[in-house]
Amino acid sequence: MNLRYSMNRISITTILLGIGLYCTQAMAGDWPVFGGNWDHQRHAEFSQITPANVEQLGTAWEFDTGVSSSFQATPIVVEGVMYVSLPFNHVVALHADSGKLIWRYTHDRLKSRKMCCGPANRGVAVSGGKVFMGTVDSRLLALDARTGQKLWDIDVTKGEQGVQEDAASLGSQFDTQGGKLEVSGASGAGINMAPMVFDGKVIVGITGVGYGLHLDSPDPDAPLGSVVGIAGNYGRRGFMAAYDVDTGALAWKFDTVPDKGWEGKFTQTTPDGVPLPRNIEQEKAAAANYPDAWQFGGGSAWSTPAIDRENGILYFGTGNPSPQMEGSSRPGDNLYTASLVALDVRTGQLKWHYQQVPHDMWGYDVASPPVLFSTTVKGKPVKAVGQAGKTGWFYVHNRITGELLFKSEAFVPQNNMFTLPTEQGNVIYPGVIGGSNWSPVSVDEQRRMVFIAGIHWPVKYQLHELKAKGNKPALKYSSMSPIEEGDKYGLLSAIHLDTGKLLWQHKVKAPLIGGVLSTQTGLVFSGEGSGEFFALDANTGKRVWQQDNPAGVNAPPISYEVEGKQYLAVAVGGNKLFGFKQGQTIKAWALTTK
Repeated sequence: MNLRYSMNRISITTILLGIGLYCTQAMAGDWPVFGGNWDHQRHAEFSQITPANVEQLGTAWEFDTGVSSSFQATPIVVEGVMYVSLPFNHVVALHADSGKLIWRYTHDRLKSRKMCCGPANRGVAVSGGKVFMGTVDSRLLALDARTGQKLWDIDVTKGEQGVQEDAASLGSQFDTQGGKLEVSGASGAGINMAPMVFDGKVIVGITGVGYGLHLDSPDPDAPLGSVVGIAGNYGRRGFMAAYDVDTGALAWKFDTVPDKGWEGKFTQTTPDGVPLPRNIEQEKAAAANYPDAWQFGGGSAWSTPAIDRENGILYFGTGNPSPQMEGSSRPGDNLYTASLVALDVRTGQLKWHYQQVPHDMWGYDVASPPVLFSTTVKGKPVKAVGQAGKTGWFYVHNRITGELLFKSEAFVPQNNMFTLPTEQGNVIYPGVIGGSNWSPVSVDEQRRMVFIAGIHWPVKYQLHELKAKGNKPALKYSSMSPIEEGDKYGLLSAIHLDTGKLLWQHKVKAPLIGGVLSTQTGLVFSGEGSGEFFALDANTGKRVWQQDNPAGVNAPPISYEVEGKQYLAVAVGGNKLFGFKQGQTIKAWALTTK
């Protein structure tokens, strides 16, 4: 039974708390974890909203968060209460059927730490009467789910943030279309992902350790100006770790860059056979000059892990190596960056990894969260894990062994991939923006489909040199800059889970960033940076409903039920990095009576 969070419900909860029986227990109508279920499929098994009545969707409620900034969080709904992390790591608990505030937590961010990667947070975890959240200042918090009171607070990096790149060192020789150099981000350490809770442990990883130097566009209404890679010792190495849910004590830790063997095998191709423009002999000769490069190796853990509870395996993607795009000071394959990684969920021991791009020079990190499902190989079912790459392919692996079963047809246009920068600038796509960026996919196993939010946005990959001056040698560095003129757009693609074939694509006017939700009744929901929240027919890709909003819908939508009524909800807050209008609203929809 799905109880309404009313005064009667609060009284019951208070009694249970008093006798020590209360725990946050997911119910049938909930959205209890980041991906909706443990497999991260983001597929709602509700039947109320259908293609036949979707046009009757109307606004059920809106909540003004008071914080206008890039908003990426997945709301969590447990027993009629919605928990949402806001930009800058504030948290609200709301009545999920009305949007009315229950409590609010205001984060006391450490101002002494520079944010590496912006104020956005991708969500909380709720379990055992606690709300867990990682923060931009690299802390992990536990809050009381009933009151919002802080229960414990740990610094997961112990202040070890790493060195940030400096735009001042580039001087006037780097020109962002004639504007002043303004930095919006640089390598550091924070927590961006929504945690996962398993077996009494809260699991989370750090981000930003190989972020690179992000420069703002000189036009305040335009998106990111450039991403710059500078040779040197910037950032640090990343990790995924598990902490005791009651005390925050460290249980295990997996470093995404090993202290031995990070050079790998110096492979000349990707694992699936795509040639890479590497001078292997030169890299091997230079390796002795950079013995400590692994200490600054990057490998952020951007994506919330998926957990195979039956086999006790955790899956997550790692970020690019550090320094970003500039490989001269990090010879080798740079393990385990730009990889899909599988760990023993109880010990953190490595089970397997698949490095999509060894010695990555293009920002092709594994950003979109992995998803678990079954596929068919030679007529037999195989438990699989899939991941939508920045490269523009959907990779499907054997969950146990890591074997690549297949990669899909390209779901975005591809051109000049895996080519090096030139002084004139080399136009490539997808580039550092992706393919598919951090947006989570949705899987409808019954229809044998995965739905992917894709990006077509060409970038100019350019080589620069800062001339020698005094006792300072010349400095070579590279940049990737989004090309504003020309064609750029988003593609929501449906791909077959057994063949990797494209089934349909739905084109939208701006690059898609945020995420996808599918439903049992055959609907696919997503949002656009211009403010449209829309639904497609899962079988055809035809748009069947949309509603305009005053800010970009650039967060993952969810669905849940309260007292038998189905709702859709999403954060309407835009995305500064992509130039989409920012806002400060959480919004929910339900069927209206006409």
